[in-house]
Amino acid sequence: MSYCSTRGGVASVDFADAVRMGLATDGGLLVPEALPSVTPQTLGEWRRLRFQDLALEVMAPFVGDALPRADLVELIDRSYATFAHPEVTPVVEVGDTSILELFHGPTAAFKDVALQFLGNLFEYLLARDGGQLNIVGATSGDTGSAAIAGVRGKDRIQIFILHPQGRISPIQERQMTTVLDANVHNVALRGTFDDGQRLVKALFNDLSFKERYQLGAVNSINWARILAQMVYYFYAWGRVADRLRGRPVTFAVPTGNFGDIFAGYLAKRMGLPIERLILATNRNDILTRFVASGAYATGEVYATLSPAMDIQIASNFERYLYYLVGEDPQRVRALLDEMGRTGRLRVTGEEHAQVQRDFTAVAVDDAATLAQIRETYETTGYILDPHTAVGVRAGAGQADLVCLATAHPAKFNEAVREAIGCAAPAPASLRGLMDKPTRCVVLDADIAAVRDYIGEALAARP
Repeated sequence: MSYCSTRGGVASVDFADAVRMGLATDGGLLVPEALPSVTPQTLGEWRRLRFQDLALEVMAPFVGDALPRADLVELIDRSYATFAHPEVTPVVEVGDTSILELFHGPTAAFKDVALQFLGNLFEYLLARDGGQLNIVGATSGDTGSAAIAGVRGKDRIQIFILHPQGRISPIQERQMTTVLDANVHNVALRGTFDDGQRLVKALFNDLSFKERYQLGAVNSINWARILAQMVYYFYAWGRVADRLRGRPVTFAVPTGNFGDIFAGYLAKRMGLPIERLILATNRNDILTRFVASGAYATGEVYATLSPAMDIQIASNFERYLYYLVGEDPQRVRALLDEMGRTGRLRVTGEEHAQVQRDFTAVAVDDAATLAQIRETYETTGYILDPHTAVGVRAGAGQADLVCLATAHPAKFNEAVREAIGCAAPAPASLRGLMDKPTRCVVLDADIAAVRDYIGEALAARP
């Protein structure tokens, strides 16, 4: 399997090089040059596989010859041995909705599914090929802690995570800042997540800096993140297939950076029988407005009860644009140039019609989020985190619905208490965090400040 850039300046790199590159050197995002097709017969063979075995089958065509199959098996088994549930991503029935629980990893968020694998993959590639890797990422809450958990203490790797100061939950902040391993560097930015994401992209687009400091990416710009997330769509379908009796499934996906729902979009293109992908956003509704109007235009970033979705610039949107415009890099560049000049882009009427065939989009405000947490708890006893509540609310009334539960509710107990009057019981991974010592630096959302900090931290490394 070979990979190319959405902007056309990189082509025919293998899986290992795509993972190491992260952001393509032309500023685009890496995508497979062709997608494998999954036949109904193959789906039938996959539907009862355990998660690890299914992950091998889904990932293997995308990995190709870059890794021996036996090594891929070992990486997958080691990555998911850290999960607290034997099914890794179980599906539970909550009233009329199936909930795909993605929060049983070390940091109680869906990002663990991809980042446990990516951390081990980075370690494997560095041990095999040599060199050092300095990971730089921005987080709206969960990516940072999951990335840190994936690489803490690993040889040859340093990690720098930028988070927006005061704009993530206290538990999310402590999950990062209480990790005191020498290779972990936490930075609180005076700004928003979009500021952090902008700075990370600027660092990667500074090719001399990227090469000098051997930068690597863990944000969902890294293709391996998308690949790992595709697995649980196939897994969830297999868990509900008997009940569906041949009908396609509908997924509701709480969406901020577009990576999670894009993984579902690719699974559908490969042949997974998906009826609808419901794109569920909070008040930060740039993606909902795009589906409704065909125009993608930035606006103010609002703080909400579902902070991981408080995003205006969705980094994986470019990958979807690539497929929407017929895999035409020149058109992708033209649209992004328009976005850079004016702060908005608009697709054609025909393309907009395709967007509306691909997605249903619903924006859910904080009041409706709290109401959904309360309603679900009162009728079923099940506690939703606010992000998952956005997804359940967006999918209300849909038949054959699976909603992705992206985080454990105990990570957002302020919202949970407001909704139901009590806290969600904490899993073992979250207990005692507020009592541990922390380490973090605070910086302005300024490229020179971040660049200088990274350079100084690496120069001081033993």
